[in-house]
Amino acid sequence: QVQLVESGGGSVQAGGSLRLSCAASRYTYTYSSYCMGWFRQAPGKEREGVAAIYRSGGSTYYADSVKGRFTISRDNAKSTLYLQMNSLKAEDTAMYYCAADREVPCSRLLEYKYWGKGTQVTVSP
Repeated sequence: QVQLVESGGGSVQAGGSLRLSCAASRYTYTYSSYCMGWFRQAPGKEREGVAAIYRSGGSTYYADSVKGRFTISRDNAKSTLYLQMNSLKAEDTAMYYCAADREVPCSRLLEYKYWGKGTQVTVSP
């Protein structure tokens, strides 16, 4: 199975930016066949799909709460997924997870089979 490792999380002040990365290993020769996405979870809250990108990279999904501020992208040659987060708000504070799947519809982000261990994003008011 594909292995996913997130990086780039940290602590920033409101209005700042972070760029998250997700490196895939094992079976990366099929990386382009995977739907890729990011979801997040804050303590006491339900998991929330943040963004997803289709295999071709030509179709994307964003939660309403992050539209216009976050950008998802993928580099299939490097088997890497990115999430550029700008104009961060305190409400964005959460553990962010990279996720992948090659079987379920790409729109069903919370059902993706493979997850990373997550990277913490903390935004101070």
